[in-house]
Amino acid sequence: MTTIQYLSYSKPKRALLKTGHFFKSIPSKIWIFLKKIPYFFGKLFKKIAIPFICLYEALLYGDWKTKLTFLVSGFGEVTRKQYIRGILHFVFEVLFIIYMALFGGGYLSKLGNFGTFASGQLEIPDPPFIAYRYQDDSFMILFYSVISIVIILCFVFSWYSSIAFSKRLQDMLEVGKHTSDKELLKSLTNRNYDKTLLSIPMLGILVFTVIPMLIMICIGFTNYNSYHTPPRSLFDWVGTSNFENLFGMKETGASEGYLYIFVTIFLWTLIWAFFATFSNYFLGMIIAIMINAKGIKLKKFWRTILVTTIAVPQFVSLLLLSKMFSEIGFVNRLLESLNIIDKPIQFLNTKYLSNVMIILINMWVGIPYTVLICTGILLNIPADLYESARIDGASPYKMYMKITLPYMLFVTTPYLISQFVGNINNFNVIYLLTNGKPIITDVVNDTQAGNTDLLITWLYKLAKNTANIDYGLSSVIGLLIFCIVAFFSLVFYSKTKSVKNEEEFQ
Repeated sequence: MTTIQYLSYSKPKRALLKTGHFFKSIPSKIWIFLKKIPYFFGKLFKKIAIPFICLYEALLYGDWKTKLTFLVSGFGEVTRKQYIRGILHFVFEVLFIIYMALFGGGYLSKLGNFGTFASGQLEIPDPPFIAYRYQDDSFMILFYSVISIVIILCFVFSWYSSIAFSKRLQDMLEVGKHTSDKELLKSLTNRNYDKTLLSIPMLGILVFTVIPMLIMICIGFTNYNSYHTPPRSLFDWVGTSNFENLFGMKETGASEGYLYIFVTIFLWTLIWAFFATFSNYFLGMIIAIMINAKGIKLKKFWRTILVTTIAVPQFVSLLLLSKMFSEIGFVNRLLESLNIIDKPIQFLNTKYLSNVMIILINMWVGIPYTVLICTGILLNIPADLYESARIDGASPYKMYMKITLPYMLFVTTPYLISQFVGNINNFNVIYLLTNGKPIITDVVNDTQAGNTDLLITWLYKLAKNTANIDYGLSSVIGLLIFCIVAFFSLVFYSKTKSVKNEEEFQ
């Protein structure tokens, strides 16, 4: 079918053809995906095998300096006038050995059972009192064990880099090429300057993101809760018990309740993220278009008002609105004084009504940000496009759909994705307005999870705000949040035109 034939059909018929083409292409897409699997694993195997091949070649064909580098990191580099790199590798090896011998090895040896003795009572006769003696702390064992494992991986990488670079220097000397520290320093400020700049941020990501995430994942496989809380007691590995408990694989009332609560909160989290993102985005865009339209007076005044609302801290606005819509708040008193209602309405503590109120209040808080962002982008859209469209007889709606909206989506799609992901973890709005209320009463609910709770606020209640704290279950929820956020961030962002056609609107 040619393009002219396709465009000659009506819109319903074109939509029907697209739907048919989509379902018709599913088998071929599945086949293409299956054909890529062997190639993917083959490519992955090659990447994994490269370091082992390099070590084998260094051990087989390396000279005595390279072979001695297997035992003393940096030796082959120092003897070939790469003093800075060689000394750094050697110092790291020495510090690693000292750390593992005096500190890390002891914690790793207890990782299998998180210690054997937690605490005991000591009776002091004179003066008489009872004291506690602490020996093993399960959390500290887990914490330092994870850090030790990360340090071991870093050392393995450093050790391999030292051997590989020593073999490379050997090959360069065999063909008459000489290197020195000057070339290393020049490389760090020229060809590898990006690595120099990114070294500190990457270290920050490792310390403040990767290590806490690994600890969270490990806690998800333990029984770390209010009954097993260090240092007074030890916790232990329980395998996938927390996952089974959350997804109702155990035939107990509590686990079935957790499954219902999880599904309810997960669906509301997605609904909230969708409406909180797109309501603010499109309404903010419409308001920005109205302010920027020709003939509108006092444009600076309206923009100043929006900036003023942003200047007020968000938590202040949310706390004020939560008081206004409470049972004894201003709104209920006003409605009662006007004889509109006979008794107070629980705006923020009624099923479904509280969900709608949260979305509406979030619009009040979030729209000013979108207006300011859209204002700057609208001013950059070429006016010639609108003039040409008017000459061709396009209506305002057509100009919005064909010019304004595509341009806005192209520029702001990464922002839109980040807002959607941020709303999945929007703790402040839910916690300050309703604290998750009303409570879910359909099943056994010992966590006080509510109909307006997000996964992040439910996680907080499990870890901090309940009588029976369950860090293991909250870690499982945290891992699920990470997977959800990573999915939406990576998949949607990679599919946007902002990434695929970066220079289209430039």
